[in-house]
Amino acid sequence: MFFPAYNEEENVERIILQAQKVLPKVAEEWEIIPVNDGSRDRTGEIIERIAKEDPRVRPVHHIRNRGYGGAVISGFNASRFELIFFTDGDLQFDLHEIPLLLQRLNEGDLVLGYRKSRQDPFFRKVNAFLWGKLVGYLFGFRVRDVDCAFKIVKRSVLDEVELTSGGAMISTELLAKARQRNFRISEVGVTHYPRIMGSPTGSNLSVILRAFKELSRIYPAMYPKSRMSSLIRIIPKIKLRKSRKAAIMDTWANGNPPSPEPSRREAGETVSALTETAGV
Repeated sequence: MFFPAYNEEENVERIILQAQKVLPKVAEEWEIIPVNDGSRDRTGEIIERIAKEDPRVRPVHHIRNRGYGGAVISGFNASRFELIFFTDGDLQFDLHEIPLLLQRLNEGDLVLGYRKSRQDPFFRKVNAFLWGKLVGYLFGFRVRDVDCAFKIVKRSVLDEVELTSGGAMISTELLAKARQRNFRISEVGVTHYPRIMGSPTGSNLSVILRAFKELSRIYPAMYPKSRMSSLIRIIPKIKLRKSRKAAIMDTWANGNPPSPEPSRREAGETVSALTETAGV
């Protein structure tokens, strides 16, 4: 198994310990590959400490943040076994439910979990619903939860599917290219838990824009003769420079309404108070 981790110092040790308990019950041979995607906190340090104690923990470290898709690709490339399970490093899934996926291996080359009751802010749920409908229509696959990070992929799929997405488009690209090559897809419901620690980044505006940019590249490459390709190619290449408006949208998406900027009157009163305090 592998999992991407970006600034997950509060979660990374707990998920590795959980995996060390669960994996011996479901597999004779196993490995844990934490993909530290350029974290700026103690994530990498914690992973290295655990890896020194258990050789089956095989870390991958990115010097700079490559994005979710880049971390997933690194995890796939580092994996050595025929069955590859991956999840996220935020502890919103229970690894004890891995057997639910294993029971469906005779039905699919990819076994996808779908969140039976998604525990995320409303804006993020709406965003995921609309994205799922869009890519399902474009690529012709029907799954309940495209981006659910609780999946098993057989090695035979990765031998034929080349993944290139650096961002959140990665799951869509995996499913679209697998379907194009007639691999079977099976689904099973899994439990989803609220994020308790750490900060989510999946609904940040920059992440969403990157996904659309990658969509505008991947869809025309897969279906060059499609009429939709001409339309998708015109998606503008927006410069990802975060404005205050973008920052506010990110804050709302992560379930934390931003505090309003002070009015000019309030700002003037604050300055006056500080001036009086300083004796100026």
